[in-house]
Amino acid sequence: MSHQLQTMAYTGTTPWHQLGNELAPKQSIESWTREAGMDWAICESPVRYLAETSGALGAIMSFEDQKVLYRSDTKEALSVVGSRYQVVQPREVLEFYRDLTEVSGFELETAGVLKAGRKFWALARTGKQVALKGTDVVNGYLLLATSCDGSLATTATPTTIRVVCSNTLNLALNGASCAVKVPHRSSFDAQAVKRQLGIAVSQWDGFMYRMKTLAERKVKNHEAMNYFLKVICETNPPTAAKGVERAAGLSNERALAKVQEIFNGRGRGAELAAAKGTAWGLLNAITEFVDHERRARSQEYRLDSAWFGQGAALKQRALDLALSLAD
Repeated sequence: MSHQLQTMAYTGTTPWHQLGNELAPKQSIESWTREAGMDWAICESPVRYLAETSGALGAIMSFEDQKVLYRSDTKEALSVVGSRYQVVQPREVLEFYRDLTEVSGFELETAGVLKAGRKFWALARTGKQVALKGTDVVNGYLLLATSCDGSLATTATPTTIRVVCSNTLNLALNGASCAVKVPHRSSFDAQAVKRQLGIAVSQWDGFMYRMKTLAERKVKNHEAMNYFLKVICETNPPTAAKGVERAAGLSNERALAKVQEIFNGRGRGAELAAAKGTAWGLLNAITEFVDHERRARSQEYRLDSAWFGQGAALKQRALDLALSLAD
């Protein structure tokens, strides 16, 4: 397994990225912590350096404005951050779901560690579900993720997963994500985040209503091509080298061919009534491309990109443009 994914656990069907250790349903938070490889802590130490003098070793000095974060189990360094950086522990991510799973009907489905411990997450099904035109089922999830290297704020994101293809899409209304973000300069207050999420999760019905409008919006061939061009083919900056421009153009051509192929019947669920020839089908061609087909160094890198990186941004752009078709 690639070094990008340290450990992961899941329950139910095998995740679309085909990674992780399978658990029986309804496991305790303690079991998830152990099996997902999140049973360690992030430790802190001041940055120290050796001040050498001529012909002899000097004193060990401290730089108090920064600190090293490292794993309690392996002692492996994770990052160097500012002294005010607020750490969120791996166990805290899973503890966030304790009352949600015990009282509110949520069920953990995946949890794990990326980049040797620099990023970790847990994903739980909320119990929300909608069927578009009867057979195209979309389930609601809540993703909580954070990092210890400054690459990601602690972020709770209401997310949807389309059952037929496992495509993921974050809830967003009026061009804005429903995610709740806590920067690492602030302490993570789980209950405060849940109170904020109460508003975000309540927007599920409004979001899925918009998805239904996409399923009703028929698109013509030229509309589909214009949509894919707008989503995929962003203009390179004028300072880009010609070689880079040519490479980007070739990559865009391949991506365009793939998303058209997915939309025109080769995609998972592309022939369902909600998706065939509709704006919903356009959106799912992009989400399937990002989650399953886009070039990546490994499945672990694809997962990271699809949830947190360039892939997630591409899906948000696709959603915004699809909704503009339906307005």
